[in-house]
Amino acid sequence: MPVLIAQTDADVRDCWPVISLLRPHLKADDFLPTVRRQFEEGYRLAFIRAGENVAVVAGFRVLHNLAWGRFCYVDDLVTDEQARSRGLGAQLLEWLCVQARAEGCVRLELDSGVQRFAAHRFYLRHRMHISSHHFSLVLTEVASQGP
Repeated sequence: MPVLIAQTDADVRDCWPVISLLRPHLKADDFLPTVRRQFEEGYRLAFIRAGENVAVVAGFRVLHNLAWGRFCYVDDLVTDEQARSRGLGAQLLEWLCVQARAEGCVRLELDSGVQRFAAHRFYLRHRMHISSHHFSLVLTEVASQGP
């Protein structure tokens, strides 16, 4: 099945049911404008359909930093529950690697929530390794306390 890049509002909306599994805090009405804003910042949304429905989605961007040089960062990678264990996630991950190499990236990076054990098994099976801890500070909760 071909990997497609969301171009139209309809493509983006079709990705919503799958993305909402990974990002349940988002509201459906906010999804399209949020993705459009991210498109302006280099974000791309790749997906594979199984029949009429989107089965797997990856949001990604190509970036540069001092630590890694040019790299592909995968913001979102999720497969619909009905489409899991059919190789579609692996197909999209491989496509992301090929795409990243074609764009001169030397690495593919992603963060995964500590509770996503099945996703971690998937990443480890596909030769990814745990390379760092990601720390987070919600600024609105500590504004008066300082770092």
